[in-house]
Amino acid sequence: MTLFLIAEIGINHNGDMKIAKQLIDNAAEAGFDAVKFQKRTVDKVYTKEFLDSPRESPWGTTQRAQKEGLEFSEDQYREIDAYCRDQGLVWSASAWDVDAQKFLQKFDLSFNKVASAMLGHKPLLREIAAEGRKTFISTGMATLDEIDEVVKMFRAANCPFELMHCVSTYPLDERNANLRAIPMLRERYGCDVGYSGHETSLTRLCDAAVALGATSIERHITLDRAMYGSDQAASVATHALEKFVASVRLVEEALGTGEKKISDAELAVRRKLRVDVE
Repeated sequence: MTLFLIAEIGINHNGDMKIAKQLIDNAAEAGFDAVKFQKRTVDKVYTKEFLDSPRESPWGTTQRAQKEGLEFSEDQYREIDAYCRDQGLVWSASAWDVDAQKFLQKFDLSFNKVASAMLGHKPLLREIAAEGRKTFISTGMATLDEIDEVVKMFRAANCPFELMHCVSTYPLDERNANLRAIPMLRERYGCDVGYSGHETSLTRLCDAAVALGATSIERHITLDRAMYGSDQAASVATHALEKFVASVRLVEEALGTGEKKISDAELAVRRKLRVDVE
């Protein structure tokens, strides 16, 4: 199975279509398979009290101004949809409420994504599972009992899914990555398991995740880790994306088939160095 690479743009576009297209371009050029955004219906996700509270941002002085400044409209998502197709990339978005998921149903997405924070949002999970579309499910901040319940829900709906091991700290302290959870989840649930990372290093953890059998990798990407935004520091800068993809793809190839046999290259060395004495 070929490793599936997702470039998580999330909200790192800062509401700017030009930045979004630059990130899409860079992901495509580096060799990612998909890009992903985040979609929220602001008045459904947050309370009025919270939205009216103060927050300084490039868009104004309230939480509402900041949250709304990070959202793209339907017309903008249609522009993103066409742009990704031109670049040969598939795209999706993590919905944070049911209305946002229904919004995404307007597009012919090849997969859905459940963010770790949404594992307890049963109405949203039911809406996603009912689509029957391949779904990547991040497992950060969740107990095994909670993951059991989500897996049961998706299997009951006959919705294909892939779990993604994730530790939801931003950025992630690499010593807390607990990558051995990848084979554990695969064995427990009998499904493919990927890795969604929030570390600041480039490839160490993702290389190790692939070596442990991860079938997908998701990393946040950014034009510049110093840009405004809570996810920028834990993202891979676009100048390093090609190196990132080359590294994880090399690990994937180096794993081989597991079949022990002498390659043609090794056979040539054997003829020179092998000593057989009866």
